[in-house]
Formats: sequence, structure tokens, C-alpha cells
Amino acid sequence: METRMETTSPVRPPAAAPVADAAGSALRSPWLPAATTASLTAMVLLRFGVSPRDLLVFSAYAVVCLAVPGVLLIRALLPGHLLHLRTAAEEAALGLALGYALETLAYVAARAAGLPLLVLAWPATVYALHLARPSLRGHWRRPPRRPAPLWWSWALALTMLYLLALAVATFLRSNALTWPGLAVSDADMPYHLALIGELRHHVPPISPMVAGEPLSYHWFVYAHFAAASWITGVEPLVLLFRLGMPPMMAALVVLLAMVGRRVTGSYAGALVALTGTVLMTAPNLYRGANIGTFTWRGFQSWTSPSQTFGALLFAPLVLVAIGLLRSRGRDPRAWLLYGVFCVAVMGAKATHLPPLAAGLALVAAARAIRSRRPPWPELAMLGVTVACAAYAQFVLFGGARLAMGVDPLSLLRRAWGELTGHPGAVPPAASVAGITALYLACLAVTWGGVLGLCHRPRLFLRPDVTLLLGTGAASVGAVLLLGHPAAGQLYFFGAAYPYLMIVAARGLVTAVRRAALPARTVAYAACAGVVCANLVRLLCDVRSPLPAGQPDGVLYRPYVVLAVVAVTAVAVVFRLRRARRRAGAWACLLVAFCAVGWPAAWTARALSVVDPVPPGTPTGVPPVAAGAVPRGLVPAARWLRAHAAPDDLVATNAHCRWGYADPCDTRQFWVSALTERRVLAEGWAYTETNQRRWRPGEAVENLPFWDAERLRLNDLAFTTPSAEGMRLLRDRYGVRWLMADERPATASAGAAALGRVAALRFRSGDYAVYRLP
Repeated sequence: METRMETTSPVRPPAAAPVADAAGSALRSPWLPAATTASLTAMVLLRFGVSPRDLLVFSAYAVVCLAVPGVLLIRALLPGHLLHLRTAAEEAALGLALGYALETLAYVAARAAGLPLLVLAWPATVYALHLARPSLRGHWRRPPRRPAPLWWSWALALTMLYLLALAVATFLRSNALTWPGLAVSDADMPYHLALIGELRHHVPPISPMVAGEPLSYHWFVYAHFAAASWITGVEPLVLLFRLGMPPMMAALVVLLAMVGRRVTGSYAGALVALTGTVLMTAPNLYRGANIGTFTWRGFQSWTSPSQTFGALLFAPLVLVAIGLLRSRGRDPRAWLLYGVFCVAVMGAKATHLPPLAAGLALVAAARAIRSRRPPWPELAMLGVTVACAAYAQFVLFGGARLAMGVDPLSLLRRAWGELTGHPGAVPPAASVAGITALYLACLAVTWGGVLGLCHRPRLFLRPDVTLLLGTGAASVGAVLLLGHPAAGQLYFFGAAYPYLMIVAARGLVTAVRRAALPARTVAYAACAGVVCANLVRLLCDVRSPLPAGQPDGVLYRPYVVLAVVAVTAVAVVFRLRRARRRAGAWACLLVAFCAVGWPAAWTARALSVVDPVPPGTPTGVPPVAAGAVPRGLVPAARWLRAHAAPDDLVATNAHCRWGYADPCDTRQFWVSALTERRVLAEGWAYTETNQRRWRPGEAVENLPFWDAERLRLNDLAFTTPSAEGMRLLRDRYGVRWLMADERPATASAGAAALGRVAALRFRSGDYAVYRLP
């Protein structure tokens, strides 16, 4: 009898497994870091006053008018191997930078022709060519590339989010989009806004706050903002204060990381270089305000859009230069790209070009000595760079110096005054020598990783390393040699220090690889350096600025202690007998030595926030007090913008920052900023004529106006108005409108008489707009 066995089917797992797998795949997606960064950035911008419409329109503009046509041109002009393009982020960042450069150059031509929207011709032409020509259609498809490690994508995303959080803490919370909060913004922001308004209506531009004054400043970034405003319809105020900076910062982070990976040869080395650049500061072993020797211009800043824009365009210039040096200039398309970026940097921030020229000269000299033949590619790049720098100085900026001059060690004299609590005092020669030695020692610690290259001395002769070392050395030399009333020579430093950090990272990578140190040991060594620096700061307990009565020799105490610790550690390493153990000890010591630099200094910067700042300590430009802000300026300025022709000239009686009339702080630019019209004489602090009159010991913002007759006639129109005075303003200077702040007693007393000789057209709060007959 046959029996049948019954079988039971296995129990299937619950259907949640595919969902879990899908969630895991999403978390491992290479697009998640970028999506997270974009989403959080959008949330921050919306939180701080950007409308959804402006955010969407600007995002579409950045993609369609800048990034995509730029990427298409990058694919057409350069083979990927020349720049080692590996990821979509690198390609997008390079394309966005090229888009910025070409848009700026196209807008200058379009605005000069009187057709600002003709700037759209350049992306339209790129799209048309890539659709019409079969040989270019393939560039619509992204070429296959090896993806970057997921941790690297997250590292870039977290770097950008750190910069965004820093912007929230230092800029977005204190720089509002609406009045009266807008009035207490950073003192330079209305100046930037006024220049955007000038570029919206005029090319070539002049200084809109003083009619007839040349604009001797790096103005290409304002041409970009003007073009973006014409294309999107977004207010220049929103572009400058909110939307314009995030894509620049994101592209700059990726491009600096790209240079770092190209030079160090690894993602880990690039991360060290990028982190050091972002957190860059010298070792500060003092407690209290983080001032004096240990401050410098950063590589990006919301309050200095020209610095950020120049750094963004300079990074691809360095990338292309490295590619040309390694390929010996064999690709003519790369030369075209080098020329475009060099011209763009010329007007964006020309202070980047002289250090680059010095680096190229060093590479050319090294190549000539080794090969005993003329290094034609290097000389050609040097020639293009020098030509652009010379054109910027003598043509674009008319030979203006803006108070910059040869004044050796002026920065260190200034630092001594700030550190000792005696700003403006003349230090003894011995004190200047001591502070200079201290400054150079701090820089040596910050970039101490360069010593790691000594394990392989031939690396110093690699063209990329030589280029970056020469660029950095020239920038430090410019800082020490030049002087400026606002320490403007530090912009040379800001141009080059990211690239010195990249070389330092290359040296660290070389030392760690030679010693075969595990990652855990490297982390322990870095932590030891940070702990050592903070212990020295705590035990020495030297505050900056020094309390009254303390000699300046106290400033050197913590650094002497640190030097003793370093010398002791070096002596211990010398006593090691085994070569392998000695190599490992050297590498650990180098890592700890460098960690005394930016990681420990960054903690000092963070801790200085909670330390009370002594009264009288210089903390930057003081803000406008809320009670000094006038009412009604924005409606009055917007009415005038809507009713006055772009070439109409305005006169105003507001020359001083509100609340700073005695002495008059002439950094007052709100009328020209909000009306987008030229003003007869508003604030003249940053004009070339005013800067040329500055002498050491003076405050450039408190200098009187040089044309006393013009200012007298201007002010009489508001204090004692007459038909004859209005006729002189109209016929001699071309004034068509008056923008009157009626709060001053003299202005309010003359308001009735002013209405009899000029037509009142609009009044809002404390401001009134008059039309001259």
C-alpha cells in the first residue's frame, strides 16, 4: 500500500525585507549627500526670508544658465584625464565655475551694448550647438567615471553644511532683508549692493556713491549679480544677502578638494587639505579675544563677495595650470580654458594673479635648470598671467592703489598694538622683530606638514608642488611687505593659503605612508597635539589683549613653553635606534605638531566666543544703533528707482553712518544702494581719491570730502534751499532729484523752503523725494 508524504512549503519572510533593502540602498545612494545639502540649504534660506518663488527661479537659473552649459563646454574642451575628473560633483563644480566666468564676460559686453538680457545668448548658443552638431550631441550623456567613495561625498556635504552653519551664526542672523533690521547690517553690505545697482545700468561702471569717481575695485562679481537679477527678476538685495553665496561656496569646496586630491594623490589627503583650509587659523595660545597676529582674511566670506568669487574662479585656474604643467601644454583646448579663467580672475579678484605668477616663475626656473632648455609652456602661462595682472592694474583699475603701498611689517606693528591693548601706538623695533618672529613661527606650525616632503625631496621639484609653494611664499611676502589702512594686504594671503595647506597635506600623507602608520595612531597623535596646545594655553594663562601694566614680553611665554615641549620631543625621537620606529615617531610628531595649528587653534577660536571681551578691544566696525535708523528710506528709495531714469543724478544730505556723525564715518551708501542711481556725494570712504589722500595714523573713513565747493552746494540745497542753489546743482553737476533725510534740525527747518524751489514727489517716514525744476 503506497503512502503519500505531505510536504509543507517553507514559511516566507515578511514583506518588510524588500522595504529594508530599499531603505538601505537609498542610504547608500551617492546622490543622498548632495540632496541632503541642497535640502538643508533651501530650508535655511527660506527660514531667513527668501520666498519660495525666488528660491525656485534662482535654482533653475543656476542650473540652466550656468551649470549645464558650463558642463557641456567642459566636456567639449577638455578630456577628463587632463583634470582627473572622476565624479559628477567635480564636473558640475567646474562647469558652474566656467558658467560664472562666461556669464560675467558676456554680461559686460551685453550691458555695454545697452541690451542686458543679451547675456542669455551664451547659454543659448551652447545649447544650440550641442543640439545641432552631431559631433557634440554625445556630450549630453555623462561619460562613465568611477564613483567616489560614499564617505568622501558625505565629507564634502558636511563641509558645506559647516560653512552654512557658520554663515547662520555670523551673517544670516544679523543681516536682515527688511527694514529696520537691514540698516544694522555689516557696514560693507550697502557698498556691495550699490555696486550691483551700478552694474545693472552702466558698463563701464563708476563709483555710484560719488558721481564721476572711477570704480577702482574688483567688480566682476557685481556684474554676475546684475546679470542674475536681470534674468531672474530677483531683487539684488536678496541675491547679495541670501541666494548668491551658497552655490559659489559649494562649487569652491568641491574645486579645492579636487586640487587637493590631484596634488596629494588620495581622497584622505584631500580631506586633510580641505579641512585645514576651512578651519584655517594660526596657533593661538592666548585666552580672550582672537585678535592680532592670529587673524587673516578667509578664502570665502559672505561680507566680501569679491573674495569668494575670486577664489571660486582661481581654483579652476590652478587646476588647469597643473594639468598644463603635467602635460607640457600639449592640449590647445586647455590653453583656451586657462585664458578664460585668467581673464575672469583678472576682474574678479586680481590679487590672486601676482602670487600665481610668482609660482609659475619658480616652476619655469626649476624646469630650465633641470632641462637646460627654455621652458616654453611655463613661460607662456607666466606671460598670460602677468599680462592679465598688468591689464587689471593699469587699465581696468586705472593704476589705482586704494591706499596700498610698500610698508614693510605694517601688519605686525598693527598686531602688536592690538595684542598689547595699544592700537595705533608705535612699537619699539625689538617688539616688531619679536612679533614678526612669532608670526612666522605660527605660520611654520600651521603649514608644518610641508616638512614631510623631506622624506622624498624630489617631490619639491614636482611642478604642482613647486607651483603651490611659490604661490604661497609670494603671498606671505606680500603680506609682510605691503601696508593698507584696513589690512587689505591680507587678501593676498587669502588667495594662496588654501594651496599651501594642500602642500602641507601632501607632506603629511608622505610621512604617514612612509611610516605605515594606522589611522588610529594618526588620530591619537592629532589629539595629543590639540591637548598639548590647550594645556599650554591654560597653564600659561596669557590673555589678549594684555591687561594694563603687563610688559609685551608676556606674549611670548606660551610659545616658548610650546617650543621647549617640541624640542624635547625631537630629542627623544633622535635617541630612537631602530629606523622603522624612528620613522613612525617622526610621523607622529609631525602630525601632533601640525595639530597644534588649525585643529587646536579652531578650538581656541570657539572658546574665545565665551570669553568676555575687555572694553576698548577692537572688534571690527561698530554697528548702527537701532535708535539711529531712519524711517521710510526703503519706500522712498524704491519709489525713486521706479520713477528716475538710470542716468539721473541724485543729491542727498546723508553722508555719515547713522549715529557716527562726529567724527563723520563716511561709509554711508544706502541711498545709492537702494535707489540704484548715482549720487552727487553720499559716502566717499572707499573712493580712489579719498584713499589716495590717506596717511598713516589717520582713519580713512573720517577724512573730509576733497571737493569742498561741491559738498557746500549739495548741503545748502537741504539747509538753506534757494532757486539759485537748485540751478547750480542742475546745470553744473546734472542733479535731477533730491533725497532728503528730514531728521536733522537744519534739514527739517529747510523742508518748507525746499518745497517752494523743488517739487515734492514722494514722502515716507523721515525721507522725502524732490524733483528739481
